[in-house]
Amino acid sequence: MVESYHPLRIFCGSAHPELGQEIAGILHVDLGRAMTRRMPDSEIHVMVDEVVRDQDIFLVQPCSEPVNDHLIEAILYLDAFRRASAHSVSVVLPYFPYARQERMAKGREAISARVVANMLEMAGARRVVYVDIHNRAIQGFFNIPVDPLSALPLIADYFRKPEFEQAAIVSPDTGRASLAGKYAELLNLPLVVMHKRRTSATTTETTAVVGEIEGRRPIVIDDVMASGSVLKQIDALYDAGAAGKACFAVTHPVLLPTALKRLDEDERIERLVVTNTIPVPPEKRHQKLVVLSAAPLLADIIYRIYKGQSISEQLVLS
Repeated sequence: MVESYHPLRIFCGSAHPELGQEIAGILHVDLGRAMTRRMPDSEIHVMVDEVVRDQDIFLVQPCSEPVNDHLIEAILYLDAFRRASAHSVSVVLPYFPYARQERMAKGREAISARVVANMLEMAGARRVVYVDIHNRAIQGFFNIPVDPLSALPLIADYFRKPEFEQAAIVSPDTGRASLAGKYAELLNLPLVVMHKRRTSATTTETTAVVGEIEGRRPIVIDDVMASGSVLKQIDALYDAGAAGKACFAVTHPVLLPTALKRLDEDERIERLVVTNTIPVPPEKRHQKLVVLSAAPLLADIIYRIYKGQSISEQLVLS
């Protein structure tokens, strides 16, 4: 009887080719040849330019801006791989689209994250991998294996420096308290939780700061930064006695213009530490920005999945 063998292949869409290339380099495999074209009528056309029959494919495609284009591109690649008789296709979505639309806040709303999950499954995804998703319950939207990773080990390692020995880990709201608590435990630092109240559809107000912040340097932890509203919350921390310059640690740097403006204007913010789960173009490379590569984390997970090995607790956000 001939033993079955399914070669490991890494492909990527147009969202973040640099990340795909870096992952392929770490795994010592060639990045697969594929092409994405934008048609004159704005349709997307994809083509896999090599044989993938009976191979184990990992498609790397963070769905950052333009979100809809990158999501549809991933769906089309899934269909192309399935029709080309790939043995399996795992989708690596470092930045999962529509993750903040995971429930019905009001009547007659779409649960968009569930729609995305259905689309990926129906298009042929065998497994989904993502990093620091906004709501961990989204894993339950899938009927296929899901690996919910965290950049926690990567970012925490950055803050293992003498300059942060008198810091405190700050959760910007109660929803991020569990993640911030893991950072505090790893770094042996106190945990501070900020309580906030929504005053309108677009604004919130910090009502209380709970924890040991007096005389300590704040390190504010979050999963994503878009408009940068979290940057304004440090007023409450300094009112409560925080000392030194603040740092922010965010996995996904969406970084809309308002966030970059706030980084410019507030001298109390020393740096913003992010990962490259989504690309950071030159216009967003602020002088206070520190970008850590998520490629080693993703490459390690891909290898473990391919080899059927256990995925350690250090890599998975439980």
